[in-house]
Amino acid sequence: MTFHLVTIFPEFFQGFLSNGIVAKAIEAGVVRVQVHNLRDWTQDRHKTVDDRPFGGGEGMLMKCQPLFDAVEAILPERSEHTRIVLLSAQGRKFDQECARRLSACSEIVFLCGRYEGVDERVAEHLADEELSIGDFVVSGGELPAALILDSVARLVPGVVGNEASTENESFNRELPEGGRLLDCPQYTRPAEFRGWPVPDVLLSGHHGEIVKWRREAALAKTRRMRPDLLP
Repeated sequence: MTFHLVTIFPEFFQGFLSNGIVAKAIEAGVVRVQVHNLRDWTQDRHKTVDDRPFGGGEGMLMKCQPLFDAVEAILPERSEHTRIVLLSAQGRKFDQECARRLSACSEIVFLCGRYEGVDERVAEHLADEELSIGDFVVSGGELPAALILDSVARLVPGVVGNEASTENESFNRELPEGGRLLDCPQYTRPAEFRGWPVPDVLLSGHHGEIVKWRREAALAKTRRMRPDLLP
């Protein structure tokens, strides 16, 4: 699977791509990540990527031309297995279901917006979808792109060593009556810390009881922390 990151700050991704699961997946050849400097597709000597918005307003907008030219050069042929994703505060909220859907793609291009946003024609005529990571605003699309790339990449076969581990994570466990569960609470050694013991059932060695407890504990934590996930 190939990811493309189109940005005016290519150095932003150096640390992210050099550490952790994504770095190991790149080294193993399971995924490819290419970082592209948007300024390489500008047409003036100042390498300008932004301009004032029509109608007035605060700040500057990213221009159409460099983004269209970049995508058309990076991905000259598009198909049902490719995806152009614009990172934007106005986008549809990214979630685990979206991560699963994107993990089936062969190639994804992330467009990292900056300034006050991007010319709307990019969203309407270039991007396949517009995604946000939450109901808040950040300074640019680089952080959201890194978060989404990590979330999608770990669902690609061969990226996570134990693929079964992703099946029981938060948001992946579906209830028969609808809705999803968070992961259950987890504990490790010591069995007691500052007077707070690990639940006895986890020390019992009784697999059936442990499975039952984990489901009940996951349901209780979901009800407490994210009741919106439950039917």
